[in-house]
Amino acid sequence: MVPALLSLSLSRLGLWALGLILVLGFLKFIRLLVRRQFLAKAMDSFPGPPTHWLFGHALEIQQTGSLDKVVSWAHQFPYAHPLWFGQFLGFLNIYEPDYAKAVYSRGDPKAPDVYNYFLQWIGKGLLVLDGPTWFQHRKLLTPGFHYDVLKPYVKVFADSTHTMLDKWEEKARKDKSFDIFSDVGHMALDSLMKCTFGKGNSGLGHRDHNYYLAVSDLTLLMQQRIASLQYHNDFIYWLTPHGRRFLRACQVAHDHTDQVIRERKAALQDEKEQKKIQNRRHLDFLDILLGALDENGLKLSDADLRAEVDTFMFEGHDTTTSGISWFLYCMALNPEHQHRCREEVREILGDRDSFQWDDLGKMTYLTMCIKESLRLYPPVPQVYRQLSKPVSFVDGRSLPAGSLVSLHIYALHRNSAVWPDPEVFDPLRFSPENVTGRHPFAFMPFSAGPREEGRRRNRNIK
Repeated sequence: MVPALLSLSLSRLGLWALGLILVLGFLKFIRLLVRRQFLAKAMDSFPGPPTHWLFGHALEIQQTGSLDKVVSWAHQFPYAHPLWFGQFLGFLNIYEPDYAKAVYSRGDPKAPDVYNYFLQWIGKGLLVLDGPTWFQHRKLLTPGFHYDVLKPYVKVFADSTHTMLDKWEEKARKDKSFDIFSDVGHMALDSLMKCTFGKGNSGLGHRDHNYYLAVSDLTLLMQQRIASLQYHNDFIYWLTPHGRRFLRACQVAHDHTDQVIRERKAALQDEKEQKKIQNRRHLDFLDILLGALDENGLKLSDADLRAEVDTFMFEGHDTTTSGISWFLYCMALNPEHQHRCREEVREILGDRDSFQWDDLGKMTYLTMCIKESLRLYPPVPQVYRQLSKPVSFVDGRSLPAGSLVSLHIYALHRNSAVWPDPEVFDPLRFSPENVTGRHPFAFMPFSAGPREEGRRRNRNIK
């Protein structure tokens, strides 16, 4: 009798649970439909390419290559067009300077539909924060980018680069082609480890090597998730091998960061260790974070410390690796510009074999080549915002608050109305006479707006 009643109760409980799941699923579906209707209506005045009934534009982008496909659409639809990832996530995709200025000269928050994917790894650091908390964190971090702090890092970068070049010299003796991307990534991460955690040149331990692998893995997994529609739902993603691999790498990265923070905090309690840190040739990023105080004397919490360190490692490693690799690619395709850069560097260095801080401002032609490489291959090809208030564009069209906007930097930098012969590598586009009069939002390799303006002002602090 008791087993029968128990079985009946479990059956009823199962039915109730199933019913609850169906009701919640139905409500979620209704919310998605309402949101789709809002987004579609907001972009009603913007024509665009036809969409797939299920995948939107995502399937065509995956099959043909997202960057060049959007450039082809930009030729068809001046200024902007709707861009749908599935049926429920739609952005107004913009690639025209005046359109970019209308949105990115404001302080609208990052679009959570994309940037929330980063939270599991980097937490709520500067990349995803907005409002007063973002301003507070940026103010605390600003001293870390003062010239006096950055100057000694030039030697750190040079040492890591020499190690990479020694590796390439050995590979080149085999007279076979080899992929440079992973080596550049290792060099960038090595530099960041030294500048962030104060790692020395004596070699990195097993734990540090695992951290290297975790950060590299997380960067790749993050890019794959954004590009794959089936991974956009958190519940589904965490059940996949891809999602579980992401969580394991997160754990490795978090354990490493937490342990380094604990060890550094413990060391700072010792007077001798404090003097060692003060007498070092340069402070590392973690030293600056641990000593940062706001106007009320409050420090960053442990969670905030981890978030900013992990954000710094992700953004610094990924963008630097991409930017350097594409620059070297451009130099290989354009040997005449490579020769001019080499001659300029030889003239600056003279008998020396490494750069100093004061040398950087003398590399005028090299700087133009770097900027032209960043124009053709921006390390951050697309960024997203959610409008906090309505916006009106130069042609009279508008979007209401709550709309999602994608700035396609790759397509903006190939806009033939702004850049004549946009596919041609021409460093003279960035000569002083050619820069004068160009729209300030025509070249945005790392986005723009109040956040970027803050970075520019920080670089001008003497």
